[in-house]
Amino acid sequence: MPKPPLSMKPTGWFQVAWSAEIAVGAVHRMTYFGREMVAWRAQSGELAVMDAHCEHLGAHLGHGGHVEGDRIVCPFHGWEWNRDGRNVCIPYEKRPNPLRRIRSYPVTERNEAVYIWHDIDGGAPYFDVPDVFGGFGDGSSARDYYPGFPYSTLYRERLQLHPQYVLENGVDFAHFKYVHKTPFVPKFTRQEFEEPISYVDFTIAFDEIPGMSADDMASGVQAINGGLGVAVTKSWGMIDNRTVSAVTPVDDETCDVRFTVFIGRQPGDQSDEPPRTAKAFSQAIIDQFLADIHIWSHQRYSDPPALVRAEYEGFIALRRWATQFYPEEIRA
Repeated sequence: MPKPPLSMKPTGWFQVAWSAEIAVGAVHRMTYFGREMVAWRAQSGELAVMDAHCEHLGAHLGHGGHVEGDRIVCPFHGWEWNRDGRNVCIPYEKRPNPLRRIRSYPVTERNEAVYIWHDIDGGAPYFDVPDVFGGFGDGSSARDYYPGFPYSTLYRERLQLHPQYVLENGVDFAHFKYVHKTPFVPKFTRQEFEEPISYVDFTIAFDEIPGMSADDMASGVQAINGGLGVAVTKSWGMIDNRTVSAVTPVDDETCDVRFTVFIGRQPGDQSDEPPRTAKAFSQAIIDQFLADIHIWSHQRYSDPPALVRAEYEGFIALRRWATQFYPEEIRA
């Protein structure tokens, strides 16, 4: 894939793990935005994400570092760092070093996932990660759905695609008929691209029913986009399901893609593991997402795109909205 003319260092929330992957006391290695990082969970359960190298002599905290209480301990000389990346103990000195600090990242856990706030200028978060349950204002909560991780998830590493491709997919009504084989082209009922959180709703049918037309589809999808990094959806008029898609830049050319599906619980069923039918349906949703990934990972970013009149409003609105998340020098 040709490298897109879009910054791979946008501002916003980006998923770096699922919460269950980082147990208490665990140190988790990862690379995002061209930086080696570690995520670690204190004994209190609180999570921290920071750059991976100790500021003393540069040892990698993810290779032999360990957690003690609410601190991570360097394997090289035992220097201790708190969740803010501040040195709080040098075991062979009376005082810590207040002048050096490991870069740490704002972190939040929501919908079974771990997100970090990325801003190349170090700015603080100014919007929240959308909630796949509470965000739709219908009174639903995680208790109403089977767990997503590890039963109904997809993880693909270092794909040659860009986060904006995924969001543009949400306003691309024509692709549904050709990629997802829907009997009718969806009809958009809401497209709001103003604030950092945007909204896209449309009616859609995946199965053809005798007598149904494009004008009377009785099912649809509501989507909430939290910046460029995360989108959550709620389906209605079909099997109750919600999804979270997250695309996180690894470096200047590749991204990691995570996708989580939540299936509504059967009445009275409080089991921890989804039943076979729920797993089968979630896999069908994942398969549809994989069809999109196949396109994105071989796609060239077309700028300006050759749009037909019906496509113009949604694509242009989304692309204008997306510019707010790129560094100033990219927007200029």
